Amino acid sequence: MVTTPRTLAFATAAAVLLAASACTPQVQPAPMPTVSMACTKDSLPTETAGKLTIATDEPAYQPWFVDDKPDNGQGFESAVAYAVAEQLGYARDDVTWTRVRFDAAIAPGPKNFDFDINQFSITDERKQAVDFSAPYYLVRQTVIALKSSKIAGRTALAELRDARLGAQVGTTSYQAITDVVRPKSEPRVYNSNDDAKKALQNGQIDGLVVDLPTAFYITGAEIDDAVIVGQLPQVGSPEAFGLLLDKDSPLTGCVSAAVGRLASDGVLRQLEEKWLAQDAGAPELT
Repeated sequence: MVTTPRTLAFATAAAVLLAASACTPQVQPAPMPTVSMACTKDSLPTETAGKLTIATDEPAYQPWFVDDKPDNGQGFESAVAYAVAEQLGYARDDVTWTRVRFDAAIAPGPKNFDFDINQFSITDERKQAVDFSAPYYLVRQTVIALKSSKIAGRTALAELRDARLGAQVGTTSYQAITDVVRPKSEPRVYNSNDDAKKALQNGQIDGLVVDLPTAFYITGAEIDDAVIVGQLPQVGSPEAFGLLLDKDSPLTGCVSAAVGRLASDGVLRQLEEKWLAQDAGAPELT
């Protein structure tokens, strides 16, 4: 599992669009937006008539994409993109992919795509320059450990209660330890994730709690002998990822409605389970 340093930078963003239930991990259905046009292939004013142009960064990393090929439909975000396209009436052959740097996508100015999917955290600051769809993913808190740790391979929350867990101070990760895991001993608190990672490597804690994108980065690119133990049930108001569109795009309402239907129908949940829990080795702790 490999991701990009970009992921680590935005993985700790605090502002979110949608609060989730404390006991359900899936994306919650968002209120259906009011749209002023028919959300059909024939009526949508896309970059190219009859086609849907979707952007992402290069390279595109697992588990969000597979083999740096967004058009293969594999990986969580590739699968979500094609599901949204289908909701809007576009067949797979009607979808065109383009590569746009993360920073360029969130910058003000006209876009050369219909929407971009690239783990964009929805924030009020970014909404000054671009539009976002309803959330397609709410970031989960995740326990990671060294392969040699006594908690590596555990599958239940109850099996973590005798562990020494740590997290960065003042984060949702720390809240997840106290509110969800409820270990017998007080969590260890660190000023930064860097300090917490050192404590994990030095054996001062059995497990470290971070958000899932950060967990993929740490276990895939930073600590060779670290593994994901599992994802925790949702807690608090998590960070949310949304599809990014041009500011005041005429497509925003239709794209948001498509995401909302996918959430209501349980499709986003199914894709999350397949690509983030099963294929990416981040099982859910129950």
